[in-house]
Amino acid sequence: MPFIDDILSHRSVSIVGLEKNTGKTETLNYVLNRLKRKNVQVAVTSIGVDGERTDSVTLTPKPEITLFEGMIFVTSEKHYSERRIVSEILEVGDVRTALGRLITARVKLPGKVVLSGPPDTAGMKKLIDGMARFGVQTTIVDGALSRLSLASPVVTEAMILSTGASLSANIPQLVRETRFVQQLIELPCVEGKLVRELQPLKGGMWAIDADGRVHDLQIPSVFLLDKREKDIFRFGTRIYVPGAVSDKLLSILRLQNRNVELMVSDFTKLFVSQKEFNAFLKSGNSMKSVVRSKLIAVTVNPLSPSGFWLDPDSLQREMNKALNVPVYDIKRIIHPTDNNQES
Repeated sequence: MPFIDDILSHRSVSIVGLEKNTGKTETLNYVLNRLKRKNVQVAVTSIGVDGERTDSVTLTPKPEITLFEGMIFVTSEKHYSERRIVSEILEVGDVRTALGRLITARVKLPGKVVLSGPPDTAGMKKLIDGMARFGVQTTIVDGALSRLSLASPVVTEAMILSTGASLSANIPQLVRETRFVQQLIELPCVEGKLVRELQPLKGGMWAIDADGRVHDLQIPSVFLLDKREKDIFRFGTRIYVPGAVSDKLLSILRLQNRNVELMVSDFTKLFVSQKEFNAFLKSGNSMKSVVRSKLIAVTVNPLSPSGFWLDPDSLQREMNKALNVPVYDIKRIIHPTDNNQES
């Protein structure tokens, strides 16, 4: 499959589900199964916990994660002790998480494992950077799009998005929601020099003046913005918000009629509706992202946990029309029904 080669052209790739049961773990397993045929060193870890036999929320069966000989994986002490795989430990990390220290190991004989990696973005970035000392070409990160996650999948260079019937049982609605997330992922990137200045900033609101200087607006939270509207534009209309961005913020900025250039840390900080996002842009404003990950493919799962099944041909056809990236039916590439599904 073409996106397998695309994965290996990046140092790190996350596989991210838009909702539970959209086929994220099945996509991960498919990728790992294909990568075992390549003569390259890959590593795999997770944002959060994945690979359990049963979903802790829905109590429904989940696909387990299968690793193959030679692959490197990183998981917590707790889940390493529960592995059903033969492996050798390469490193025991210094940082202790809620599930114990992180264990880096190499698979000796194929088997199954629960993955639980670094708990935050800084830890994930450090882990990915450190994989080079083990000869790793590409690190695969089992990702998460969750308000409960402190780690962002944007820490990886590229991303595969998993979507499906568990997100919406209506094909047009599912396509619109997936296309909207793609729009957020593919926001234009902030220019290079400014990226270096904005990345270390945490919290509050910041302004960039005509000379490119960054100013703290002394607004500790965007939730206090409605009381400080007059202070927003004293340095110009280029605004940076490192934290969460809501509909309320977009609405306040849009109603100023100032042609605002809003910069955000990354797309996972955008908790906005498609309606308000579109209204913000149509009012002459623009939005950019400090950190951006390349979307290389989308996988779709036509089956929901409740047993609802979307027509696979219609789903893939409509997704292909709406998205400018390759789209694959995860059920068909795992269990091909004809000769052209796994080309």
